[in-house]
Amino acid sequence: MRAAWYRRTGPADEVIEFGDLPQETLGRLQPDDVEVRLHASGVNPADVKRRAGWGGATMDHDMVIPHADGAGTVTAVGDAVPDALIGQRVWLHNAQGGYGEAGRAFGTAAETIRLPARHVFPLPDKLGFAEGACLGIPALTAYHAVFADGPVSGKTVLITGAAGAVGHFAAQFAIAGGARVIATVSSEEKAAHVAATGVEDILFRHSEDIAERVMQLTGGEGVDRIVEVDFGANLDATRRILKPAAVIAAYSSTAVPEPTLPYYAFAFRGATLRFIQGFLLSPDVIEAAIALIDDLSARDHLQVAIAARMPLERIAEAHRLVESGAAIGNVVVDIG
Repeated sequence: MRAAWYRRTGPADEVIEFGDLPQETLGRLQPDDVEVRLHASGVNPADVKRRAGWGGATMDHDMVIPHADGAGTVTAVGDAVPDALIGQRVWLHNAQGGYGEAGRAFGTAAETIRLPARHVFPLPDKLGFAEGACLGIPALTAYHAVFADGPVSGKTVLITGAAGAVGHFAAQFAIAGGARVIATVSSEEKAAHVAATGVEDILFRHSEDIAERVMQLTGGEGVDRIVEVDFGANLDATRRILKPAAVIAAYSSTAVPEPTLPYYAFAFRGATLRFIQGFLLSPDVIEAAIALIDDLSARDHLQVAIAARMPLERIAEAHRLVESGAAIGNVVVDIG
Protein backbone atom coordinates (compact mmCIF):
# COMPACT_ATOMS: atom_id res chain seq x y z
CA MET A 1 0.00 0.00 0.00
CA ARG A 2 1.12 3.56 -0.68
CA ALA A 3 1.81 5.45 2.52
CA ALA A 4 3.78 8.20 4.20
CA TRP A 5 5.55 7.72 7.51
CA TYR A 6 8.29 8.99 9.81
CA ARG A 7 10.68 7.25 12.18
CA ARG A 8 11.81 10.31 14.13
CA THR A 9 10.40 13.73 14.92
CA GLY A 10 11.65 16.85 13.16
CA PRO A 11 11.07 19.09 10.11
CA ALA A 12 8.64 17.62 7.59
CA ASP A 13 11.09 17.61 4.66
CA GLU A 14 13.69 15.80 6.74
CA VAL A 15 11.68 13.10 8.48
CA ILE A 16 8.66 12.19 6.33
CA GLU A 17 9.16 9.27 3.96
CA PHE A 18 6.87 8.18 1.13
CA GLY A 19 6.61 4.86 -0.65
CA ASP A 20 5.10 1.40 -0.42
CA LEU A 21 4.58 -0.60 2.75
CA PRO A 22 3.35 -4.17 3.09
CA GLN A 23 -0.30 -4.12 4.13
CA GLU A 24 0.69 -6.61 6.83
CA THR A 25 2.37 -3.65 8.56
CA LEU A 26 -1.08 -2.71 9.86
CA GLY A 27 -1.44 -5.93 11.81
CA ARG A 28 -4.42 -8.26 11.97
CA LEU A 29 -7.99 -7.04 11.79
CA GLN A 30 -9.33 -7.26 15.34
CA PRO A 31 -12.94 -8.31 16.13
CA ASP A 32 -14.08 -4.71 16.77
CA ASP A 33 -12.13 -3.23 13.84
CA VAL A 34 -13.01 -2.03 10.38
CA GLU A 35 -10.68 -1.77 7.41
CA VAL A 36 -11.07 1.38 5.34
CA ARG A 37 -9.72 2.10 1.87
CA LEU A 38 -8.82 5.75 2.35
CA HIS A 39 -9.38 8.39 -0.31
CA ALA A 40 -8.50 11.53 1.64
CA SER A 41 -6.54 12.42 4.77
CA GLY A 42 -6.99 15.64 6.74
CA VAL A 43 -3.92 17.48 8.05
CA ASN A 44 -4.48 19.17 11.40
CA PRO A 45 -2.19 21.27 13.62
CA ALA A 46 -2.07 18.36 16.08
CA ASP A 47 -0.63 16.15 13.34
CA VAL A 48 2.18 18.51 12.44
CA LYS A 49 2.96 19.19 16.10
CA ARG A 50 3.35 15.47 16.75
CA ARG A 51 5.60 15.03 13.75
CA ALA A 52 7.68 18.07 14.74
CA GLY A 53 8.10 16.93 18.35
CA TRP A 54 6.32 20.06 19.63
CA GLY A 55 6.66 20.60 23.36
CA GLY A 56 9.34 17.96 23.63
CA ALA A 57 7.08 15.13 22.44
CA THR A 58 8.97 11.98 21.55
CA MET A 59 8.18 8.94 19.43
CA ASP A 60 5.92 6.34 21.03
CA HIS A 61 6.41 3.91 18.13
CA ASP A 62 9.29 2.91 15.89
CA MET A 63 7.34 4.16 12.87
CA VAL A 64 4.30 6.43 12.60
CA ILE A 65 1.90 6.88 9.70
CA PRO A 66 0.52 10.34 10.54
CA HIS A 67 -2.91 11.99 10.65
CA ALA A 68 -5.96 11.46 12.82
CA ASP A 69 -8.71 12.28 10.32
CA GLY A 70 -9.69 10.83 6.96
CA ALA A 71 -12.46 9.48 4.77
CA GLY A 72 -12.90 6.46 2.55
CA THR A 73 -14.84 3.23 2.01
CA VAL A 74 -15.13 0.28 4.38
CA THR A 75 -13.60 -2.80 2.75
CA ALA A 76 -13.63 -5.33 5.59
CA VAL A 77 -14.92 -5.73 9.14
CA GLY A 78 -13.95 -7.73 12.22
CA ASP A 79 -16.05 -10.58 13.55
CA ALA A 80 -17.92 -8.31 16.01
CA VAL A 81 -18.83 -5.67 13.40
CA PRO A 82 -21.92 -5.96 11.11
CA ASP A 83 -21.10 -6.96 7.54
CA ALA A 84 -23.56 -4.26 6.41
CA LEU A 85 -20.79 -1.69 6.92
CA ILE A 86 -18.78 -3.09 4.02
CA GLY A 87 -19.00 -0.72 1.08
CA GLN A 88 -20.16 2.27 3.13
CA ARG A 89 -18.61 5.70 2.67
CA VAL A 90 -17.27 6.86 6.02
CA TRP A 91 -15.31 9.56 7.78
CA LEU A 92 -12.83 8.89 10.56
CA HIS A 93 -12.15 10.56 13.89
CA ASN A 94 -9.16 10.17 16.20
CA ALA A 95 -7.50 7.40 14.25
CA GLN A 96 -4.33 7.57 16.34
CA GLY A 97 -5.31 8.52 19.90
CA GLY A 98 -4.84 11.63 21.98
CA TYR A 99 -1.97 13.53 23.50
CA GLY A 100 -0.20 11.93 26.42
CA GLU A 101 -0.79 8.36 25.31
CA ALA A 102 0.98 6.04 22.92
CA GLY A 103 -2.19 5.50 20.90
CA ARG A 104 -2.04 3.86 17.49
CA ALA A 105 0.98 4.07 15.25
CA PHE A 106 -0.88 4.04 11.95
CA GLY A 107 -3.04 6.97 10.90
CA THR A 108 -4.76 8.04 7.70
CA ALA A 109 -1.80 9.00 5.48
CA ALA A 110 -1.98 5.64 3.72
CA GLU A 111 -4.19 3.75 1.29
CA THR A 112 -5.53 1.49 4.04
CA ILE A 113 -6.22 1.79 7.75
CA ARG A 114 -7.52 -0.66 10.33
CA LEU A 115 -9.06 0.85 13.45
CA PRO A 116 -11.88 0.33 15.96
CA ALA A 117 -15.33 0.75 14.41
CA ARG A 118 -16.26 3.35 17.07
CA HIS A 119 -14.02 5.84 15.26
CA VAL A 120 -15.86 5.51 11.94
CA PHE A 121 -19.08 7.33 10.96
CA PRO A 122 -21.28 7.42 7.84
CA LEU A 123 -20.27 10.17 5.42
CA PRO A 124 -23.22 12.46 4.56
CA ASP A 125 -24.40 11.96 0.99
CA LYS A 126 -23.71 15.56 0.00
CA LEU A 127 -20.08 15.52 1.14
CA GLY A 128 -17.16 14.13 -0.81
CA PHE A 129 -14.22 12.28 0.69
CA ALA A 130 -12.11 15.46 0.88
CA GLU A 131 -14.82 17.21 2.90
CA GLY A 132 -15.25 14.15 5.09
CA ALA A 133 -11.54 14.18 5.92
CA CYS A 134 -12.03 17.65 7.47
CA LEU A 135 -14.73 16.73 9.96
CA GLY A 136 -12.89 14.85 12.69
CA ILE A 137 -10.82 17.11 14.90
CA PRO A 138 -12.08 20.48 13.56
CA ALA A 139 -15.83 19.89 13.53
CA LEU A 140 -16.08 17.79 16.68
CA THR A 141 -13.86 20.18 18.64
CA ALA A 142 -15.95 23.11 17.42
CA TYR A 143 -19.19 21.44 18.44
CA HIS A 144 -18.00 20.74 21.97
CA ALA A 145 -16.56 24.25 22.36
CA VAL A 146 -19.87 25.83 21.38
CA PHE A 147 -22.32 23.53 23.19
CA ALA A 148 -20.45 21.96 26.13
CA ASP A 149 -22.21 24.31 28.55
CA GLY A 150 -25.67 24.05 27.09
CA PRO A 151 -27.72 25.75 24.36
CA VAL A 152 -26.56 29.06 22.90
CA SER A 153 -29.89 30.38 21.65
CA GLY A 154 -30.12 34.08 22.44
CA LYS A 155 -26.55 34.22 23.70
CA THR A 156 -23.60 36.21 22.37
CA VAL A 157 -20.64 34.05 21.40
CA LEU A 158 -17.18 35.42 20.56
CA ILE A 159 -15.14 33.16 18.30
CA THR A 160 -11.47 34.07 18.09
CA GLY A 161 -9.59 33.01 14.98
CA ALA A 162 -12.88 32.31 13.24
CA ALA A 163 -11.23 31.73 9.86
CA GLY A 164 -9.39 28.70 11.20
CA ALA A 165 -10.64 25.16 10.73
CA VAL A 166 -12.21 24.90 14.19
CA GLY A 167 -13.39 28.52 14.27
CA HIS A 168 -15.11 28.25 10.88
CA PHE A 169 -17.17 25.27 12.04
CA ALA A 170 -17.81 26.91 15.42
CA ALA A 171 -19.28 29.99 13.74
CA GLN A 172 -21.68 27.83 11.71
CA PHE A 173 -22.70 25.72 14.70
CA ALA A 174 -23.27 28.74 16.95
CA ILE A 175 -25.42 30.44 14.31
CA ALA A 176 -27.37 27.20 13.81
CA GLY A 177 -27.90 27.14 17.58
CA GLY A 178 -29.45 30.61 17.55
CA ALA A 179 -26.52 32.62 18.89
CA ARG A 180 -25.28 36.04 17.93
CA VAL A 181 -21.69 35.54 16.80
CA ILE A 182 -18.84 38.02 17.00
CA ALA A 183 -15.67 36.85 15.25
CA THR A 184 -12.04 37.92 15.17
CA VAL A 185 -9.80 37.53 12.13
CA SER A 186 -6.42 38.79 10.96
CA SER A 187 -7.07 39.89 7.36
CA GLU A 188 -9.70 41.09 4.91
CA GLU A 189 -9.50 37.77 3.04
CA LYS A 190 -10.24 35.88 6.24
CA ALA A 191 -13.05 38.29 7.05
CA ALA A 192 -14.73 37.48 3.74
CA HIS A 193 -14.31 33.78 4.46
CA VAL A 194 -16.05 34.12 7.83
CA ALA A 195 -18.74 36.47 6.52
CA ALA A 196 -19.85 33.73 4.12
CA THR A 197 -21.04 31.72 7.12
CA GLY A 198 -23.47 34.49 8.09
CA VAL A 199 -21.39 36.24 10.75
CA GLU A 200 -22.01 39.99 10.62
CA ASP A 201 -19.79 41.31 13.42
CA ILE A 202 -16.19 40.67 12.38
CA LEU A 203 -13.26 42.31 14.14
CA PHE A 204 -9.63 42.64 13.07
CA ARG A 205 -7.30 41.59 15.85
CA HIS A 206 -4.22 43.39 14.50
CA SER A 207 -5.81 46.79 14.03
CA GLU A 208 -8.63 47.03 16.57
CA ASP A 209 -8.89 46.96 20.34
CA ILE A 210 -10.94 43.76 20.49
CA ALA A 211 -12.21 44.26 24.02
CA GLU A 212 -13.29 47.83 23.34
CA ARG A 213 -15.08 46.86 20.13
CA VAL A 214 -16.83 43.89 21.74
CA MET A 215 -18.13 46.09 24.53
CA GLN A 216 -19.36 48.62 21.96
CA LEU A 217 -21.16 45.92 19.98
CA THR A 218 -22.81 44.48 23.08
CA GLY A 219 -23.87 47.77 24.63
CA GLY A 220 -21.36 47.33 27.44
CA GLU A 221 -22.68 43.91 28.46
CA GLY A 222 -19.93 41.66 27.09
CA VAL A 223 -20.25 38.10 25.86
CA ASP A 224 -21.79 34.92 27.24
CA ARG A 225 -19.25 32.55 25.73
CA ILE A 226 -15.87 32.60 24.04
CA VAL A 227 -14.59 29.89 21.73
CA GLU A 228 -10.89 30.52 22.22
CA VAL A 229 -8.10 29.56 19.84
CA ASP A 230 -5.22 31.11 21.82
CA PHE A 231 -6.14 31.46 25.48
CA GLY A 232 -2.88 32.89 26.81
CA ALA A 233 -2.37 35.41 24.03
CA ASN A 234 -5.90 36.77 24.35
CA LEU A 235 -6.16 36.71 28.13
CA ASP A 236 -6.06 40.48 28.65
CA ALA A 237 -8.95 41.09 26.25
CA THR A 238 -10.89 38.14 27.64
CA ARG A 239 -10.96 39.44 31.19
CA ARG A 240 -12.51 42.71 30.00
CA ILE A 241 -15.46 41.32 28.06
CA LEU A 242 -17.02 38.62 30.23
CA LYS A 243 -20.64 38.75 31.27
CA PRO A 244 -21.43 37.30 34.69
CA ALA A 245 -21.30 33.47 34.51
CA ALA A 246 -19.62 33.58 31.09
CA VAL A 247 -17.79 30.54 29.74
CA ILE A 248 -14.40 30.47 28.02
CA ALA A 249 -14.03 27.26 26.00
CA ALA A 250 -10.32 27.16 25.13
CA TYR A 251 -9.02 24.56 22.71
CA SER A 252 -5.49 25.91 22.30
CA SER A 253 -2.90 28.26 23.82
CA THR A 254 -0.01 27.87 21.41
CA ALA A 255 1.52 31.35 21.61
CA VAL A 256 1.53 31.40 25.43
CA PRO A 257 1.41 27.76 26.54
CA GLU A 258 1.81 28.56 30.24
CA PRO A 259 -0.33 31.67 30.84
CA THR A 260 -0.61 33.35 34.23
CA LEU A 261 -4.25 33.23 35.26
CA PRO A 262 -5.70 36.44 36.80
CA TYR A 263 -7.85 34.50 39.25
CA TYR A 264 -10.03 37.26 40.64
CA ALA A 265 -10.73 38.82 37.25
CA PHE A 266 -12.52 35.56 36.45
CA ALA A 267 -13.80 34.74 39.91
CA PHE A 268 -15.56 38.10 40.35
CA ARG A 269 -17.52 37.36 37.16
CA GLY A 270 -18.31 33.78 38.19
CA ALA A 271 -16.69 32.68 34.94
CA THR A 272 -16.05 29.11 33.82
CA LEU A 273 -12.82 28.17 32.08
CA ARG A 274 -13.35 24.99 30.09
CA PHE A 275 -10.46 23.16 28.47
CA ILE A 276 -11.57 21.53 25.22
CA GLN A 277 -9.71 18.43 24.09
CA GLY A 278 -10.99 17.08 20.80
CA PHE A 279 -9.36 13.69 21.41
CA LEU A 280 -11.35 13.15 24.62
CA LEU A 281 -14.98 13.52 23.64
CA SER A 282 -17.66 11.32 25.14
CA PRO A 283 -19.88 9.16 22.91
CA ASP A 284 -22.85 11.40 23.75
CA VAL A 285 -21.02 14.51 22.53
CA ILE A 286 -19.90 12.79 19.34
CA GLU A 287 -23.42 11.51 18.67
CA ALA A 288 -24.91 14.99 19.10
CA ALA A 289 -22.23 16.56 16.91
CA ILE A 290 -22.82 14.03 14.15
CA ALA A 291 -26.57 14.73 14.27
CA LEU A 292 -25.95 18.45 13.74
CA ILE A 293 -23.37 17.84 11.00
CA ASP A 294 -25.76 15.50 9.18
CA ASP A 295 -28.66 17.93 9.51
CA LEU A 296 -26.73 20.95 8.27
CA SER A 297 -25.25 18.96 5.40
CA ALA A 298 -28.63 17.59 4.32
CA ARG A 299 -29.99 21.15 4.18
CA ASP A 300 -26.92 22.46 2.31
CA HIS A 301 -26.08 24.64 5.32
CA LEU A 302 -22.68 23.14 6.09
CA GLN A 303 -19.60 24.79 4.64
CA VAL A 304 -16.46 22.65 4.69
CA ALA A 305 -13.62 24.95 3.70
CA ILE A 306 -10.71 23.32 1.90
CA ALA A 307 -7.71 25.56 1.41
CA ALA A 308 -5.55 23.08 -0.49
CA ARG A 309 -5.51 19.50 -1.77
CA MET A 310 -2.25 17.71 -2.49
CA PRO A 311 -1.33 14.17 -3.50
CA LEU A 312 0.16 11.91 -0.87
CA GLU A 313 3.66 12.26 -2.27
CA ARG A 314 3.50 15.99 -1.41
CA ILE A 315 2.57 15.41 2.22
CA ALA A 316 5.60 17.33 3.52
CA GLU A 317 4.40 20.39 1.62
CA ALA A 318 0.96 19.96 3.17
CA HIS A 319 2.53 19.90 6.63
CA ARG A 320 4.49 23.07 5.91
CA LEU A 321 1.33 24.83 4.77
CA VAL A 322 -0.50 23.95 7.99
CA GLU A 323 2.49 25.04 10.07
CA SER A 324 2.66 28.38 8.27
CA GLY A 325 -0.84 29.34 9.36
CA ALA A 326 -1.44 30.80 5.90
CA ALA A 327 -4.13 28.34 4.82
CA ILE A 328 -7.70 29.63 4.97
CA GLY A 329 -9.49 26.36 5.51
CA ASN A 330 -8.46 22.75 5.86
CA VAL A 331 -5.52 21.09 4.12
CA VAL A 332 -6.26 17.67 2.63
CA VAL A 333 -3.97 14.98 1.26
CA ASP A 334 -5.58 12.98 -1.56
CA ILE A 335 -4.78 9.29 -1.28
CA GLY A 336 -6.24 8.32 -4.64
